[in-house]
Amino acid sequence: MQIFTNRAKRNMRILVYGLNYTPELTGIGKYTGEMTEWLAAQGHEVRVVTALPYYPAWRVDAGFSPWRYCTEFLKGVKVWRCPLWVPHKPSGLKRILHLASFAIASFPVVLWQGLNWQPDVVFVVEPAFFCVVGALVTSRVSGAKAWLHIQDFEIDAGFDLGLLPSSGIVRSLISTIERWLTNRFDRVSTISEKMLERLKLKGVLIYKCVYFPNWVDTKTIYPLQHTSALRTELGIAPDTFVALYSGSMGEKQGLEVILAAAQMLAIDYPNILFVLCGEGSARKHLQKLAKKMLNVRFLNLQPVHRLNDLLNLANVHLLPQLPTAADLVMPSKLQGMCASGRPAIATVHPDTQIAQVLQSCGITVIPGDIIALTKALVILANHPEQCIELGKAARQFTLNNWQQEKVLQQLEQKFYQLCFTPNVSNKRIDTALEQPLESDS
Repeated sequence: MQIFTNRAKRNMRILVYGLNYTPELTGIGKYTGEMTEWLAAQGHEVRVVTALPYYPAWRVDAGFSPWRYCTEFLKGVKVWRCPLWVPHKPSGLKRILHLASFAIASFPVVLWQGLNWQPDVVFVVEPAFFCVVGALVTSRVSGAKAWLHIQDFEIDAGFDLGLLPSSGIVRSLISTIERWLTNRFDRVSTISEKMLERLKLKGVLIYKCVYFPNWVDTKTIYPLQHTSALRTELGIAPDTFVALYSGSMGEKQGLEVILAAAQMLAIDYPNILFVLCGEGSARKHLQKLAKKMLNVRFLNLQPVHRLNDLLNLANVHLLPQLPTAADLVMPSKLQGMCASGRPAIATVHPDTQIAQVLQSCGITVIPGDIIALTKALVILANHPEQCIELGKAARQFTLNNWQQEKVLQQLEQKFYQLCFTPNVSNKRIDTALEQPLESDS
């Protein structure tokens, strides 16, 4: 449904509120940064209230003072950065204090933006759920529409991963508060169809639910027709089969299964090399486990201009997931994996969103089944033609479903529909908002 023509189109004021932002190279910060820059390039006024950059290393970037507010102007976007406490070794309680410190420090800033600037829409990103109160208050005092975008169901993940107390009473109380606050938003979006189903099961009104997936720039990430320069620089032989994990190294990833598989394959399949690239709270622990493994290498997080070389280093990508986290999060790294024209092996259950994506362009194994993981690796290492065909299918799936320009154009259209369509039309428009994104033919 197309409501706004070029003649009727007008620029919007969009206030984005969230914990993570550019220049963070992985995860939520990357997507929020790309979204705001794209919207600004379309002529919209975009402002961001965010934290100091700290992820995935869990330390504030050099050049920023951990306890000072600052402002920046990045690619057409005015950014207000707020201080926060960053624990060196995040645990359950420390994570809560970390998130709360940002919500408290950022509240007066986002509220002032609402009062002084009066945006058309306040767009808040979860994590951190602590910020939803500030977003709602800001939208009410400014008369703006309120939009909650869920990248991770952090509360559910906190319970299921043991980061929050599992008492039935505590969980029931927190879930009730979560449902009540979430339903105060005009729109609530999330990044996969399975997560959208969970959102509805939580009691969020159906007409408010929007499918807004992550994306990838398919002109920047694409299959190379030659050997990756990074493979050459690292001295990796052409006949070495590289199994790559690239992304944050935290508790949700279950990365120990990769090292267990590497240990099992070390003697009989020395041509399979496991490469782990990234930063995070679990990296030192993983390096300690892999200290004597000759078939495991660690790389530091690569700059943006080297991302395509990194992803093309792989023959196959690895996507380990803990069973309890599989549909609480939709790993943002999956889009880049598929766009690179390489297959992925994921440790997920068959009924998950990740399994549905990879059914024709990758391999899935049950979480924790190391033998199945090693068998999948051996099959692809021994059958390069199958690896190539799965990679082609992965690239095509990306072109059909995750192209950056199309996804963000549809988000812009939904903003227009929400902000400028008379209430009398809301029922018809809300029905359209529930529909999945169209695929390119």
